[in-house]
Amino acid sequence: MMQNTDPSVADRAKKIYEDRLKSVLEKIALDQFVAIEPDSGEHFLGATLSEAIGKARKQFPDRLSHAIRVGHKAAVHFGLHVR
Repeated sequence: MMQNTDPSVADRAKKIYEDRLKSVLEKIALDQFVAIEPDSGEHFLGATLSEAIGKARKQFPDRLSHAIRVGHKAAVHFGLHVR
């Protein structure tokens, strides 16, 4: 069962991404997904959103993580993308 969490889980995870992970992950894991557990600061990479979140849930079953797609503004895009 998930614990009641602070509403800033996403904000804290985004800060960890920006401060510690972005410069490294965008070189080695572009387009992959990263789930960040903000209390520990640990992160979990996956080729899919489900894989990254699954790794985080396995390690921290009672904590929420926030997922980011490496190199993108959003983890998931809906609709037509025109280049």
